[in-house]
Amino acid sequence: MQESLLSSSIEPIGTTRPDLFAFRIVGEVSAGDMDAMAKFMNAAFDRHDTVDMLLVFESYDGSEVGSMFDMDVIKAQWRSLANVGKYVVVGAPDAAGTMIETMGTVLPIETRTFDKSEIQQAWAYLGAAPSEQGAA
Repeated sequence: MQESLLSSSIEPIGTTRPDLFAFRIVGEVSAGDMDAMAKFMNAAFDRHDTVDMLLVFESYDGSEVGSMFDMDVIKAQWRSLANVGKYVVVGAPDAAGTMIETMGTVLPIETRTFDKSEIQQAWAYLGAAPSEQGAA
């Protein structure tokens, strides 16, 4: 059974692949938002050996100070090293985009960033499309 993601700033996007987890990020991401996403992804890691992730940033206002220091968030970050194949970001803030591209050169995760105008290319790169049926 899928765990739901209850968050004011992180919204799941349904996909045509059961092993692709896509999210729309809006506004400021709070510690509670990060905790909810971490729990959601830890549950996904329990169900799948490897997953791909897509983050779509829309009107992003940053993250709340300390939002990354929750134990579930730290656990999800470590598990992602072994469980995430492709990590794709659309519309990342400039500094984050550079960090994501650099991360892909040193970690065993395939990373790629796209501009907001390239969202269709991001979906094609992942071999998927958004679905009408909610998050996978």
